Parts: sequence; structure tokens; C-alpha cells
Amino acid sequence: MRLYDDPVEVRRGETEGPDQFLWHGRLWKVRAVLAHWVETAPWWQSSGARAVIGSDDAGATLTASPPTTGDDLLVERELWRVEAGRGSGATGAERSGVFDLSFSWTDGTWQLVGCAD
Repeated sequence: MRLYDDPVEVRRGETEGPDQFLWHGRLWKVRAVLAHWVETAPWWQSSGARAVIGSDDAGATLTASPPTTGDDLLVERELWRVEAGRGSGATGAERSGVFDLSFSWTDGTWQLVGCAD
């Protein structure tokens, strides 16, 4: 799966998840939701968590991620892995793929974060 961080416009269907999305000017129709999950901020990298485990020095950062604040620890994003396609399929010009779409509850935006087509 290729990773992306592209903004997309999403139309929700009758269910809570995405029904269609617009990516690079192309409309994709969701055929199936393959998975749905929620991710939180990496709380274990916060200065508070490092202080509890005794590694609150400047060189103890585990990754190159930006530091998190208390507010960042509450950040959640919802992800959907969907199978989507475009085209009618009757002419053989149909394209389809598996996409990971992310919804941020913080600012209400959608991102395409992964694609396998």
C-alpha cells in the first residue's frame, strides 16, 4: 500500500462511513467498507509518559515525531479501509482499488492516507 497525505472531499452515505470521495479530480464510489478503526495520538511519546517511566531527558525521544501536548493526547481520527471504483465496468474501463480514508474529529477534514490499486 502506498502512503499519502492528500485532502479529499467525502460524501457520507446513509451509514456513518464514506459513500463517495473526490481525489485528484476523480470521483470514486465506495463499493465495500473492508475495515473501520479509531487511532489516537501517540500518548506514549508525551513528556508526561516519559517522566513516569524515568526517561524525561532531551535525548530520550523514541522517534522523530513532534512533541505532544496534553490536548494532543485526546486527538482521535477515524479510519476506513474501503474498496472503491470508478466507471461503469461495462466498457472495461473500470478502475478500482483499496483506499484508506481518515477523518479528523479535531478539524472535520478528510485525508486519503493509503492506496493499493
